Amino acid sequence: MVNTERGPRWRPPVARRSEGDARRRRALADAAAGVAPGEAATPPGSTPFGRFRCVIYLCRLPAVSLDRLRTECAEYADAFCWEIAAVIVDEAGPLPPEDRPGFRQAVGHISSGAAGAVVTAQRSMVSATTEEYDRVAREIEQAGGFLHVMRAAPREELST
Repeated sequence: MVNTERGPRWRPPVARRSEGDARRRRALADAAAGVAPGEAATPPGSTPFGRFRCVIYLCRLPAVSLDRLRTECAEYADAFCWEIAAVIVDEAGPLPPEDRPGFRQAVGHISSGAAGAVVTAQRSMVSATTEEYDRVAREIEQAGGFLHVMRAAPREELST
């Protein structure tokens, strides 16, 4: 036998709940999930302890616009709802990371608990070699955070 009816045969009932009913149901769901009554009212992108914090680290490289990268990194962090604890621009250039004062400052923010991540625009701002980059990432992890690179290779339009 062929069904000639158009559209769904069964429609779910429309929930008709008062605002008080909705609050009570949310409170029950929160209690079932183990959320204390005051904790559920935290704003989006935050935790009961505050928003996740990061440090933006940029290193001066030849023919790279740091102003544009600073803006892009800030927008990138905002997309993750990360609060920016500091923006560090290392003017030292492509020295080994341990010789850059800005890099030491960024790791210091992680060690002190002021931030949980170091965000940089390009991998080359940390190191040009894979071994050195891996060593830097391990150092930041041992300090209690992580290294996050916005993109692996520079884009052509970032050059000045």
